[in-house]
Amino acid sequence: MRILFLGDVMGRAGRAAITERLPAMRRDWGLDFVVVNGENATSGMGLSPDHAAGILAAGADCVTLGDHAFDQKSMIGHIDQEQRIIRPLNFSKVAPGQGARVFTAKDGRKVLVAQVLGQVFMKRPYDDPFSAIEPVLRNNPLGARVQATLVDVHCEATSEKMAMGHWCDGRASLVVGTHTHVPTGDAMILNGGAGYLTDAGMCGDYDSVIGMQKDEPMQRFITGMPKARFEPARGAVTLSGVFIETDDKTGKTLRIEAVRQGGRLAQSGPVA
Repeated sequence: MRILFLGDVMGRAGRAAITERLPAMRRDWGLDFVVVNGENATSGMGLSPDHAAGILAAGADCVTLGDHAFDQKSMIGHIDQEQRIIRPLNFSKVAPGQGARVFTAKDGRKVLVAQVLGQVFMKRPYDDPFSAIEPVLRNNPLGARVQATLVDVHCEATSEKMAMGHWCDGRASLVVGTHTHVPTGDAMILNGGAGYLTDAGMCGDYDSVIGMQKDEPMQRFITGMPKARFEPARGAVTLSGVFIETDDKTGKTLRIEAVRQGGRLAQSGPVA
């Protein structure tokens, strides 16, 4: 399968770039399945039902969330109605929605998408992500029940993301980090066949402070005092993420490419 994962969509500019560019990427790259992290798509804080619908209409098969999953209160009632939206497995024992789901691609192949939240440096003491993902992987073996498995690891610490990559290796096709909004340069295939990238980066304006207009974050760093609200930057957007090609029989990744399309960053992506 040819699969694309795009990192955190940041505000209005990120949504517009998804709408404008994802359909052509899906066509030109022959993509079979697309996952987009949308947890910052609405004003940089959470995801509204309307904005989720826009991302799905642009060509995403699944939208993942994160620690801002329910910042937009309308998502609390919507997530059970729209099963293409995935929240973290270990967000809360009483959270609505699903933390993992098996999707059927247009050609009938099965794809498991799951998301977990990390514990290190996070604002809340979330449950252990390793024990949360374990039964999901065990019950959906690669090359048997599903042809591919994607795990979105939404957390701060690079070490925790790497540990999750090795924990899932051999049982997932792709383990990719989100949350920090800065793309890493370590796209690789692990020993057991899992594609891995520590952080996909964001779909946003990189002339910013992790997607926010620069003045207010700089004000707070320099003075220690807030002056205004954070506002998403609205300049040229780079769509950042990762592309993989997998073997249907084993679910293992055969090829992995970092994706950087448009905006300020050096461009990369699958050539053919």
